[in-house]
Amino acid sequence: MYETKMLAADEAGIAEAAALLRRGEVAGMPTETVYGLAADALNSSAVEKIFIAKGRPQDNPLIVHIADFGMLDGLVRDIPELAYKCAEAFWPGPLTMILPKTDRIPLTTSGGLDTVGIRMPSNKTARALIKAAGVPLAAPSANLSGSPSPTKAAHVFSDMNGRIPCIIDDGSCAVGVESTVIAFEGSAIRLLRPGFVSADELREISGEVIIDKGVTEAVANDAKAASPGMKYKHYAPKAEITIIDAGTAAFIGYCSSKAAADDVLMVFDESEAQGLRQRCIAYGKTDEEQARRLFDVLRQLDEIGAKKVYARCPSKDGVGLAVYNRLLRAAAFRVIKL
Repeated sequence: MYETKMLAADEAGIAEAAALLRRGEVAGMPTETVYGLAADALNSSAVEKIFIAKGRPQDNPLIVHIADFGMLDGLVRDIPELAYKCAEAFWPGPLTMILPKTDRIPLTTSGGLDTVGIRMPSNKTARALIKAAGVPLAAPSANLSGSPSPTKAAHVFSDMNGRIPCIIDDGSCAVGVESTVIAFEGSAIRLLRPGFVSADELREISGEVIIDKGVTEAVANDAKAASPGMKYKHYAPKAEITIIDAGTAAFIGYCSSKAAADDVLMVFDESEAQGLRQRCIAYGKTDEEQARRLFDVLRQLDEIGAKKVYARCPSKDGVGLAVYNRLLRAAAFRVIKL
């Protein structure tokens, strides 16, 4: 058991967390997407502490975070020209690229794969911590495995108190959903996990973007997941969530006739559900607002003791696809299309 310490996102806090990381410990790290649980990506023993703290399956690969392009040297090989174009367009930022790894990155970090996800976060505190630690950092979301990802330091503390030595508090995450994850297939980009960098933006770099079927479908338990977030149930509160894929009127009609009085409704805007007897929680009118608020709302469902939830279906385009992907997994793929 640790006495988990909250650190400020200043020079002293970063130095203290970096010293722990150099000693093979883990630290709660802010990024622009969600808070990460960071450890030295090159140290198998340190990375194992991430899996222990999270209760995470060890065949679920981790993303390696770097602070600058120079840190790529020796981590990956055979980098395609298309990857350099994507890096130039979207780094630093919420884009992870799957690339062939070198032996410097242990299989513990890559989930047993010969590839690894690499990204350069745009959050200044995250990059300062990586530089201060002097090593690339493996950092999945800093939550208990399967529960909603943390977008505030308080979320990390709720899940990780006593499990890790420290958390750097840098306020709320600007993006709110994990990074877009891509792989390269010749001149095409395969979208493995949608995020804030959209398929349309990727098409501006490569004319062909293939949406992997794992974005909207469950991946078999015996399959090897190329990207985090593809295989296991993720982002889920204790409540049973059902997505209602319908317009406003049809959603209201369904909830009026089917939902019990103590069920909870996730809506875009509370004005949509006027006259309904159920409690409503709004998670945003725009794709970007939904991305920022989704995980916080999923945690609110546990705080209010929700048992059954009916959620408006987000858009399936742009950043909306990222929200839909996360909500699908939180709902264990329960969708009613009207």
